[in-house]
Amino acid sequence: MSKTLVALLATMLLTSCGLSQAPQSSPKDSQDQSIKATNQRSSSNKPSVRKADRSSLLKSLKDGGFIIYFRHATTENDYADQADPLMSLDDCNSQRKLSLQGIRESHEIGMAFSSKAIPVGRIIVSEYCRSWKTANFAFGEWTQKDSRLNFLPYEDYTDDHIALMKKNVTPLLTQPPLPGTNTVIIGHDDIFESATGIYPEPQGIAYILHPDGKNSFEIIANILPSEWEKL
Repeated sequence: MSKTLVALLATMLLTSCGLSQAPQSSPKDSQDQSIKATNQRSSSNKPSVRKADRSSLLKSLKDGGFIIYFRHATTENDYADQADPLMSLDDCNSQRKLSLQGIRESHEIGMAFSSKAIPVGRIIVSEYCRSWKTANFAFGEWTQKDSRLNFLPYEDYTDDHIALMKKNVTPLLTQPPLPGTNTVIIGHDDIFESATGIYPEPQGIAYILHPDGKNSFEIIANILPSEWEKL
């Protein structure tokens, strides 16, 4: 009996018993899995602040010279309102709104800055209400609205969109603060991710950046809203 006939009979026997060989993944399946993995957002919040680092970080912040980039405080809902054709930057009711938790987070951040005597110079916000309202609740004011912190009006971004957002925001992240102060920026997730590759999560998280004045910066740490008072 030939080997081919033996193989055929074995296959027929397995099929009749309700068994089959394990399906082989096609090159397309492997490619699809690779694409899915590549497209997943990085939610890494590293480098984080270890407990032992808190006192040294606070001392550094008191000396000034840092960019403190906040993702705005928590909103009632989380959706891409920038892609809504009915959304208007002049109408807060058409945008995502800060939740009670977000308002509380903002107050706690502001109280911590005050009690820890962290010097703040410029406070730069986007034109979205949740951004400048976070500043108002935390610091009682903002000094500059900057459209470079705004979303592009899409829910899904192309590589060109990401490159444009990075080009827009990088000057804000690399400009040294006024002497003896820290610059506070209150922006959005996608804008920060475009420049750093890090997705800032959850809402209200802050990243401490040290600009070198030469179009670059170093990420020193990140801090959750509840961690400021523990510095």
